[in-house]
Amino acid sequence: MLKKISVKQLTLGMHLKEFCGSWMEHPFWRNAFVITDPKDIEAILASSIKEVWIDSDKGLDVAAGESVVSEAESEAQVDAELSIAAAQEREIAPVPTSVEFKRASKICAQSKRAVTSMFQEARMGKAVNTAGAQKLVEEISSSVSRNPSALISLARLKTADDYTYMHSVAVCALMIALSKQLGLDEKQTRSAGIAGLLHDLGKALMPMDVLNKPGKLTDEEFAIIKKHPEEGHKLLLSSSGADEIALDVVLHHHEKTDGSGYPKHLKDSEISLFAKMGAVCDVYDAITSNRPYKAGWDPAESLRRMAEWVNGHFDPTIFQAFVKSVGIYPIGSLVKLNSGRLGIVIDQAEKSLLTPSVKVFYSIRSKARIKPEVIDLSRPECPEKITSREDPSKWNFPDLDELWSGQKIN
Repeated sequence: MLKKISVKQLTLGMHLKEFCGSWMEHPFWRNAFVITDPKDIEAILASSIKEVWIDSDKGLDVAAGESVVSEAESEAQVDAELSIAAAQEREIAPVPTSVEFKRASKICAQSKRAVTSMFQEARMGKAVNTAGAQKLVEEISSSVSRNPSALISLARLKTADDYTYMHSVAVCALMIALSKQLGLDEKQTRSAGIAGLLHDLGKALMPMDVLNKPGKLTDEEFAIIKKHPEEGHKLLLSSSGADEIALDVVLHHHEKTDGSGYPKHLKDSEISLFAKMGAVCDVYDAITSNRPYKAGWDPAESLRRMAEWVNGHFDPTIFQAFVKSVGIYPIGSLVKLNSGRLGIVIDQAEKSLLTPSVKVFYSIRSKARIKPEVIDLSRPECPEKITSREDPSKWNFPDLDELWSGQKIN
């Protein structure tokens, strides 16, 4: 019997079926498990979760005489109630990037913990919790709906140590944004997000010394890493309810349209729409992120270089849609204005990819930092315009990420 109870009624031996509240509010990656550790109860009590569903057929029941909040005869009733509550909690009305940053930062932190746990469980041979992954994707999708740039930009601020995990979060967000740009329906967009989150699952089975090597891989080491799509595909196949689109992207996100990719050397028409999307999103986040062996490229410069690789690497139509989804000058791009000042892109304009909001902070003429000023290039009366992208490595500003994100970067 499924029963909703107060968290104060939880005891060891109960089978916790579901938390009543946002995925962001509780400290666990998995929802359904038998409580065997007193610390788990302490963690639940310390969270903002007030009620949970338990399954008395799979674990201990409440003590005789204790009342419950409600009962349900089927899992479908519980799922329906939780879905309605979750939909009411998730706001998707558009907000400025600066407003979404705070919520997106929280989602990034929670997502990192969740993906880390997912990879650890995969290493231990446990099945992938696709239901838990779905809830994570819904939170990420809601953030992208409120503002397409905030979470995608913050997820780029990963350290070399957490690259593998945050890369999965970033590709999930990029896949969702690209799906919306392509006009895919809600079900397809959700599947694309799941695919992005799980695309590198096979890396959980790669040797850690190879995966985290601070230098260039040898041919032998690269041959090992190239096995991760097939290993991830096997892991996902062994899990119940595996998404077909996710299975496809996990296996084929390293295929290239000229047939030079891996593992199957598929060519253009042989590669699915979603695998082609995964290829673009995967490469963009990889080259814009700091890695153990190199610093990430500027977002705008990354798009320029990817455009040079379109013939042979990416599907041109999908790449063009991707550029529209992140902007010609993505957040974090260093640009020069016609006034002779340098600025960092901090937000996108609704109507034009060429007129983002820019925070200017340096005068080329005086060769000095100036008081930061935000300029909305989309305003009709604005005399400023972008004249060029700038390579951050030539200017050596140590605080570019702090300028656009407003966060202290370690």
